[in-house]
Amino acid sequence: MPVAAARPIVLTASERHRLKKAARGHKTPYQVRMRAQVVLHAAGGRSNARTARETGLHVDTVRRWRGRFAAQGMSGLADRERSGRPPSFSALQAAQLKALACQLPAETGVPLSRWSCPDLAREAVERGIAAFLSASTVRRWLKDDAIKPWQHRSWIFITGSGFRAGAARVLDLYAHAWQGEPLGHDEYVISADEKTSVQAHCHPSLAPGQARAMRVNHTYGRGGAVAYLAAYDVHHAQVFGRTEPRTGIVPFMNLVTQVMSQEPYARAKRVFWIVDNGSSHRGKKAVDRLTAAYPNAVLVHTPVHASWLNQVEIYFSVVQRKVVSPNDFTDLAQVGDRLRVFEDRYNATAQPFRWKFTTSDLDDLLARLDRHTTDHREESSATLAA
Repeated sequence: MPVAAARPIVLTASERHRLKKAARGHKTPYQVRMRAQVVLHAAGGRSNARTARETGLHVDTVRRWRGRFAAQGMSGLADRERSGRPPSFSALQAAQLKALACQLPAETGVPLSRWSCPDLAREAVERGIAAFLSASTVRRWLKDDAIKPWQHRSWIFITGSGFRAGAARVLDLYAHAWQGEPLGHDEYVISADEKTSVQAHCHPSLAPGQARAMRVNHTYGRGGAVAYLAAYDVHHAQVFGRTEPRTGIVPFMNLVTQVMSQEPYARAKRVFWIVDNGSSHRGKKAVDRLTAAYPNAVLVHTPVHASWLNQVEIYFSVVQRKVVSPNDFTDLAQVGDRLRVFEDRYNATAQPFRWKFTTSDLDDLLARLDRHTTDHREESSATLAA
């Protein structure tokens, strides 16, 4: 039988550059490298037989890739889609497993506190979801939807009846408003709190070097501890801090005096102090005490279990990451010095935090929690009735 003539190959400059790069690349997969060599040989005028001898491929293989490139160009050198092995599990089985993973084990009658992949695989087999299921398959299914039932974190249900009103007052202040009226240019919002027990461990760290991380001594001797009190001007991004031997009413009032005795706060129309319900500034007595000392100061409490509404906590997280960890203070004087110097460094370039949580977000959160509580109550009632 007559042999079909080899397909002529003419390359553009771009195709030649890409093929040479693929044919000579050390990290190019073997199959891709050989296919590129076949096309380059063909473009050089070599016959299929000669190309087969020089590349070590079968002549039929050379003919196939030469023909595909002639017909389809660069895309012809890619593998064609294959049907592959049929799936062992259906989409319904994967959905049933994911639904099981989104239930608490105790709700399904399993005496576990949380699911693991092997536990889910075993439970799925016992429930008849699949005849056999491996933990690796379960892990792959859950990864698709970022479901991690073996992880957990703590949270607190909002139970106080005045939570919404208290949180809204704080959020309105962040939005430059108080009781429905905009704040004036001579009114300020201060977020204040205490960071307790910043310790001195008496062993300095060793500086990093080439191929060596900074080293922190594992053993330490306790050198005492101080409390770090900070007041953060929410809208002007200025921090006023001090260290005290301990927390309490007197240390907190010292912080208030430090802020209120300087301008612009001393002559301000009103200075709103946002605090949590810690013992240093809890209840109406704290409100009266602050007002008696500074008539233009207004104490505003965050709701119970809502310290996350206090912006100074964000500043404390910065201090924890950049100043306190790792803890390598040799004495308490060094603790105070480093915190004061960091305040100056922070205030020189600080910008107000981009606070995005609004009263609308608060209403959405409370609505979700209400639905969750209602559903949980109905499930508990149904379980008891059964």
